Amino acid sequence: MPYDLKEIAAISGMPGLYRLVKPTRAGVIIESLDAKAARSVASARNKVSLLQEISIYTQDYDQTVPLTEVFDRIHLKYGTELMVTPKSEDRDLSAFMGEIIPDYDRERVYMSDIKKLVQWYQAVSSTLEYQAPATDTEEAATAPAEEVEAPTAATTDEAPTKKSKVKKKADDTTADQE
Repeated sequence: MPYDLKEIAAISGMPGLYRLVKPTRAGVIIESLDAKAARSVASARNKVSLLQEISIYTQDYDQTVPLTEVFDRIHLKYGTELMVTPKSEDRDLSAFMGEIIPDYDRERVYMSDIKKLVQWYQAVSSTLEYQAPATDTEEAATAPAEEVEAPTAATTDEAPTKKSKVKKKADDTTADQE
């Protein structure tokens, strides 16, 4: 996952994006993703939408593209500097969206959604660090290290478990009764 969007949310009635810091009884403590990083409390009345759970509609009615994948595509193509802004002309924004997701559903994805996508990407890319996805060679290199750390049969036989101790005591009590 290129950007970690697990704790980043859009909150209804509040402009911008926020990092969820800690839940409270009345809502959640949030921190703005701008330069101020101001903390406040979002009440339970506000609708909190995690960016990780948002997707973009495609022409295939049953398929969507997760926002994390959309951000990854944007970063691979443009980096952190986009050629469009939320105030760009509609045809430029549509062309931008068509480059990122060629088969996006033009009837269900509104221009306001594309503007919001651009705004969110700019906020996320300026605040969070991009983490390159792991390649197959990196995963193969880490696999043997994980196997070495796994417990062997010899180590599990040396240390009796609580269950075996309890069974021994139960066997001893039955031997005493006979």
